[in-house]
Amino acid sequence: MAGPHDTSENAAVASSPRRTPRPDKTHIGTHALKPSTLMMGHGYDPDLSEGALKPPIFLTSTFTFPSAADGKRHFEGITGKRPGGAAGLVYSRFNGPNQEILEDRLSLWDGAEDALTFSSGMTAICILMMAFVSQGDVIVHSGPLYAASEGFVAKVLSKFGVTYVDFPAGASRAEMDAVLERAKDQAARQGGKVAMIYLESPANPTNALVDIEAMQAARDSVLSPDCPIAIDNTFLGPLWQRPLQHGADIVVYSLTKYVGGHSDLVAGSIAGAKRWMDPVRALRNTMGGIVDPNTAWMLLRSLETVELRMQRAGENAAKICAFLKDHPKVERLGYLGQISDPRQQDIYNRHCNGAGSTFSLFIEGGEAEAFRFLDNLVIAKLAVSLGGTETLASLPAAMTHLSVPDERKAALGITDNLVRISIGIEDADDLIADFDQALAKV
Repeated sequence: MAGPHDTSENAAVASSPRRTPRPDKTHIGTHALKPSTLMMGHGYDPDLSEGALKPPIFLTSTFTFPSAADGKRHFEGITGKRPGGAAGLVYSRFNGPNQEILEDRLSLWDGAEDALTFSSGMTAICILMMAFVSQGDVIVHSGPLYAASEGFVAKVLSKFGVTYVDFPAGASRAEMDAVLERAKDQAARQGGKVAMIYLESPANPTNALVDIEAMQAARDSVLSPDCPIAIDNTFLGPLWQRPLQHGADIVVYSLTKYVGGHSDLVAGSIAGAKRWMDPVRALRNTMGGIVDPNTAWMLLRSLETVELRMQRAGENAAKICAFLKDHPKVERLGYLGQISDPRQQDIYNRHCNGAGSTFSLFIEGGEAEAFRFLDNLVIAKLAVSLGGTETLASLPAAMTHLSVPDERKAALGITDNLVRISIGIEDADDLIADFDQALAKV
């Protein structure tokens, strides 16, 4: 890698003195190593950190420059005078060793050119959208979205002259063409452009899938490839769905969920080609919002077991949903392993590698019956969030999506009896016994 006083262009290859340069050791001969293997060391050289097997936590606000020329070159990258961002460590609002190692490893799961990390999933979403919109622009988004995402578009961006057009998650190609034409006309009337197509698939909390491939084809036909397609892949990523392989340009995660996986941190990320990441990086440099070093270190720990945890949780969910499917107190399930709609099954077959472990459980009755079920759970915890090692249950209509207007919730299928379940890694039989006794109290 570049030496500590190397001011040549080659020095930009290694953007941190605690990391190995790209390309890293991602192959043994012609054999490409899997992400689950690379999570153990990719992007980090122990020899540059006193031989420490794991990266230390770098708690510093600023970094010294090897030379004045290095400092100038770094700030040329940060300020946009030279493309590509800082060629080295500058200041912890911009970058840091723990964050850069984390971003390198996150990019591997989705096969992305670059990745950026943030202090929360919503910080990632807000800065992403703000980086691409201007006054008069239109955002096209699927529905439902996580309530805070939908609220940011409808209530915050609208203050700055940005409008939106939405469509249901299960829309056909023809419906997508129509909604993009409508958005294009709306943007023209406002003197703007269609700035972004923002998807959430599976949707929170209904598990409805969006046809990413159809949306890419519609975008290319009606608009142009210069309008990015971003997708929140939190429910299935990074193990069970790889949206960049199916036409998305940017993949978004709440790292709080499956990637963090222990319900002990809050963080977010986006990943994609550098052409999409660079504008977001520039705005993050200005606004802040980068994940802190300690949380980045914890996420590096979590990435080592994310595949194992998600596999176990997915296996548990399949067993539990098989039990719940015909239970007399269960109206129906919104579980990707038991899809009844042919259109949704087709999308699942093309896009997904697994059914995940978060699903919707519709209790016979309404809010009172759902409350009774939730209040009688013993193992499963009554809490929002998902993707942790423990099983969680909540009532979106009364909790995470309470701020969504009632008519909007009704249109999106977010009913008073929809319980969102995130299955953890406990024993599946114990969880079945817990759900059985709680349903008996309904």
